[in-house]
Amino acid sequence: MTGQEKINALIASISDIQDRITESAVMTVGAVGYAAIGGVINDDTFDDGLITSSELNAYLDAKELVLNHDYAIAETAEQLFMQEHAANMNSLDTAVDNLAAATAIVMTAVEVTSVAAEADTKPEQVELQGMLETDAYSLDTAEVNEYNEAVAAVENFAQQAGAYMAAANNDDLTATVDSYASANNFMVGSYTAITYTQNIDEFVITWGDSSFGTGFQGYLTPDMKTASEIYAAGEYINEYGAMPTQ
Repeated sequence: MTGQEKINALIASISDIQDRITESAVMTVGAVGYAAIGGVINDDTFDDGLITSSELNAYLDAKELVLNHDYAIAETAEQLFMQEHAANMNSLDTAVDNLAAATAIVMTAVEVTSVAAEADTKPEQVELQGMLETDAYSLDTAEVNEYNEAVAAVENFAQQAGAYMAAANNDDLTATVDSYASANNFMVGSYTAITYTQNIDEFVITWGDSSFGTGFQGYLTPDMKTASEIYAAGEYINEYGAMPTQ
């Protein structure tokens, strides 16, 4: 079985167990309803909600197959790029959470603008001064730096994740990398370092114990996105909940 076939077997075994859980949950609601009004349920009516030994064994076998498979070593360039994409998406999730936290601090501080806009009497101006003296309603260098660093992290990991996905989908690039690795007797997944530099559109991959990296340049130009395109996509997603159709 291939690694994906093993995962598919695991998914199928879990699906069978989920069906049992759904069955028992619905049956429980019905049984409680009947119990409350004096309905006597028959013996064995919950049988379809029981997880059978064969279903459990199928799950355990599939889980063992997945655990024992070596998914870490990419066999093709596409797999290599997808692994890097997944890693950067995980980092992007964390970066977005950090940005949300940093934004909340800044937003609380800038809320003082509504008070400032209406502070046209002495008491209101004194109240404004009092707010500005509190940590919650004032910004300092550390908070601004934290916010800016969080923004930069989102940009970086979004860029990297997108680049690796685009690379995985680029047949010319993956074929070139696969061919290069084969010609030099490298296993693709034995790379020790990989970088992507957007402003020159270049991947540099280092394999094994070699002290130099090999560059692959100029493959992602059609996939580049400008600030205006990104902002427009953000507005569209905020309104419709999904990326615009390409």
